[in-house]
Amino acid sequence: MTSMAAELARRKARVEDGTGSRANAVPYNQQDFEQLRRECLQSGSLFCDPTFPADWDSLGYNQLGRYSSKTIGVEWKRPTELCSDPQFIVDGAKRTDICQGVLGDCWLLAAIASLTLDPQILNRVVPPGQSFKSQYAGIFHFQLWQYGEWVDVVVDDRLPTRDGKLLFVHSAEGGEFWSALLEKAYAKVNSSYEALTGGSSIEGFEDFTGGIAESYDLNKAPPFLFNIMRKALKLGSLLGCSIDISSSYETEAITRQKLVKGHAYSITAAQQVLHFGSPVELLRIRNPWGQVEWTGAWSDNSKEWDGVQPEEKKKLDHSAEDGEFWMSFPDFLRQFSRLDICNLTPDTLTSDEVGRWSYSEFDGVWRVGSTAGGCRNYPGTENQLFHVLQRVYCSVFTMFSDVSIDVSILSCSLTCQSFHVL
Repeated sequence: MTSMAAELARRKARVEDGTGSRANAVPYNQQDFEQLRRECLQSGSLFCDPTFPADWDSLGYNQLGRYSSKTIGVEWKRPTELCSDPQFIVDGAKRTDICQGVLGDCWLLAAIASLTLDPQILNRVVPPGQSFKSQYAGIFHFQLWQYGEWVDVVVDDRLPTRDGKLLFVHSAEGGEFWSALLEKAYAKVNSSYEALTGGSSIEGFEDFTGGIAESYDLNKAPPFLFNIMRKALKLGSLLGCSIDISSSYETEAITRQKLVKGHAYSITAAQQVLHFGSPVELLRIRNPWGQVEWTGAWSDNSKEWDGVQPEEKKKLDHSAEDGEFWMSFPDFLRQFSRLDICNLTPDTLTSDEVGRWSYSEFDGVWRVGSTAGGCRNYPGTENQLFHVLQRVYCSVFTMFSDVSIDVSILSCSLTCQSFHVL
């Protein structure tokens, strides 16, 4: 009871002084970005992060470990050593800034790509004003949501390379580095790059927003799902999708129509167009590889676009070799297995043009046999107490619109949101 009282007192004090809020993020590993940068500028040295060093341990422990063939020839280099004019962000962050490398973290990159749809959300995760020119000291920082609070994560800009090229995520042009440095910050809070291999876009969505995620089995898609998706996008929600695999041998197998199994995609738009005068529901989907696109109906150069007015085709920017493609909603339901939606808390977006959620949060303790349970892989493990709290939670987490939530879908995500891990 004494430890519980102390923990509650600590939480109350942090809430009162705003610690852990987006305006007052907790320095991760007690590393203060401004102080560290100031010290480096005063000494004329470039920052080297002692808590996530440029060595084997930061790369991984097995496939990316010290003696793995996959790490032969790896060198850690700063962007200033890779190109003559490195840039942090050029003309705003874009989805094409995120191209997957040799790391199997497509789930994370799909979440990062979705961030670029709204500059306000992105600026929370990627604080503006960072560059390789003004006050450059080899140090950058990012903000992530971890266990109920925002943390500010500092990284140096030494990145894994091979043959003079980034080993992991990179921009299409090669000279823009915000996405590679964000991936490094995420690897840092997860102990290594290899720890990012395999995952769910929902995890990335939540860690970048502090939002509440829900999942849909597309074999049991509810009525009006397209409208739910379109309204979710208008509400600033982040959307991802994937195709299930039946065995590990199918991982990243490519179908005849160029869709990748066991691979995370981001959904970036939902539009209705007129095809020879008849309405058609379309989704815009992006492969984080930056290549390998759907070749079926409504793909970049398909005949379906001949029935759309030129001005509408131009508005939809329907043809580009960038890993992004359009697909009809019925084809989406047939081809994909799962849809993930991360709904954002009210303080994430302040624009009057975007509708927002009404949100309440309850703190508690994660205890085995009492309040613990509900891993996404085993959704049936939630206990009775949690279901009671879940119903209370959902009764106060409602939209100022006609979009509804399936309580059962939210159960796993709400576990972590309602009961912060101690």
